[in-house]
Amino acid sequence: MLDDKYWSVRYQENTDSWDIGDVSTPLKNIIDTISNKNLRILIPGCGNAYEAIYAFQQGFQHVYVLDYAKEPLENFANKYPDFPKEQILLGDFFKHEAKYDILLEQTFFCALDPILRIDYVKKCHELLNEKGSIQGVLFNCEFEKEGPPFGGNINEYQKLFEPYFIIKKMDICTDSIAPRMGREITIYLEKK
Repeated sequence: MLDDKYWSVRYQENTDSWDIGDVSTPLKNIIDTISNKNLRILIPGCGNAYEAIYAFQQGFQHVYVLDYAKEPLENFANKYPDFPKEQILLGDFFKHEAKYDILLEQTFFCALDPILRIDYVKKCHELLNEKGSIQGVLFNCEFEKEGPPFGGNINEYQKLFEPYFIIKKMDICTDSIAPRMGREITIYLEKK
């Protein structure tokens, strides 16, 4: 089961191959297009939260990070002591209660067992304010070995999200890092 113990071990053993050590280009570019610095942003399954510190350094004061595993959150808090401690949240995304304007999606969706994807969509819808959005990237591929990460494709994602979100953008990502080029989809999904 992909529970908090599973993720803690992954961080303790440093076995997260998708961790590139910095904010990914697609997420950096998404953050750079957001002009309202007062929006409430949640990064679920944040891991090492490179996106969070980048957004915070760009002037976003209401960035919240949430993870199941304590290790990456403790590392993040130690590495960035100026980041507000009350915005570093340890817990289960599916039990989280708050409201946000944007959910930034980097690796959380692909880390979830695919049987949880509809629950993810419903929970995102619940957590978002009116006109709130999910912005980020999803994988556009299937993986040879059992995940996580778990892949998918545009057709699958459209069917999953359309009942709850207006699909403003769901296209092949053009600014992926080289190893992921052609294997990521940029998304901008607005709450219905």
